[in-house]
Amino acid sequence: MANAEQVALLKQGAEVWNQWREKNPDAAIDLRGANLRGANLSGAYLSSAYLSSAYLSDADLIRADLSGANLRGANLSGATLLEAKIRDAKLKGANI
Repeated sequence: MANAEQVALLKQGAEVWNQWREKNPDAAIDLRGANLRGANLSGAYLSSAYLSSAYLSDADLIRADLSGANLRGANLSGATLLEAKIRDAKLKGANI
């Protein structure tokens, strides 16, 4: 189950999210199963985040950093991943 506080922060946009990540560099990012359909996450720092089974369909992930993120079973259909960093991301079972 996703961390509700983290989901609320992320839904405020990449600028708010990235500032929070800078202040909390050691926080485990748990967004498992979060409904982020159509969210504007352009430029969001989501490195090493747990996004398994998250709903990211139609989300804007342009220039987002998803390196090392767990995206197993996530729904990324229609998501815009232009220039997104996905190095070492776990994508098994993801709907892309």
